[in-house]
Amino acid sequence: MAATISFPVDTPGGPRTARMVHERRGTGRPLVLLHGIGHHWQAWEPVLDILAVEREVIAVDLPGFGASPALPEGVPYNLDGVVPVLGALFEALEVERPDVAGNSLGGLLALELGRVGLVRSVTALSPARFWNEAERRYAFGVLNAMRVGARRLPPSLVERLARSAAGRAALTGTIYARPGRRSPQAVVAETRAMREAVGFEATLAAGGTGLFTEDVPDVPVTIGWGSRDRLLLRRQGVRAKQVIPGARLVRLPGCGHVPMNDDPALVARVILDGSR
Repeated sequence: MAATISFPVDTPGGPRTARMVHERRGTGRPLVLLHGIGHHWQAWEPVLDILAVEREVIAVDLPGFGASPALPEGVPYNLDGVVPVLGALFEALEVERPDVAGNSLGGLLALELGRVGLVRSVTALSPARFWNEAERRYAFGVLNAMRVGARRLPPSLVERLARSAAGRAALTGTIYARPGRRSPQAVVAETRAMREAVGFEATLAAGGTGLFTEDVPDVPVTIGWGSRDRLLLRRQGVRAKQVIPGARLVRLPGCGHVPMNDDPALVARVILDGSR
């Protein structure tokens, strides 16, 4: 059952308290899972129990997403703001240098956590900021459209659409290659998560400039990219490999931008292999 943890963080105005919701399962070496923008920890639900057979798995709602409240006042939604908060979370959870896997925004955060030495290994699934400007504009346009749709569609209509495979495809086909596999309840919940994400605009604005351009030389890095990713096109994985030449680049056949639902067994194997 998901729990909330409170912990101190430094801000320009002095120490403040951050709160984050997380789901913790299994035993073994800790593995932290980070979702993408507008999502919540339940994005990892298809792989959680597979991973928990071998690992202690901690799936978190990032600040301002899911059930986690916004960042404390004065803390920005950029890498310089969020990564230290995640480091403080690790201390509060009593996990020192965990393995980390992230998707999209979470993949970017995972790479930065690896770069600054806060984690033992990194698995990044379709990480952000390996785009060119045209690709960035396209991705941001799609994300903004998803946000607008989630906020304008009446919840009763979302529930009706989610009952059919065609409706689930209309709601989530941008991020899943096989949206019909997602349960109606999960689609309703993640549409609500997109609608209610208080950190969405600030996070998207923070990602509007800059690319990930530094190597991550001191920890093992695996980069996975879905062959049917419609949001961040798979050629961005080649650029990521050029920036991080020591990374293992893995193709995820038949998977979309959020691959955990499309092929749970494959994604779990990639994560476990990358963090052994």
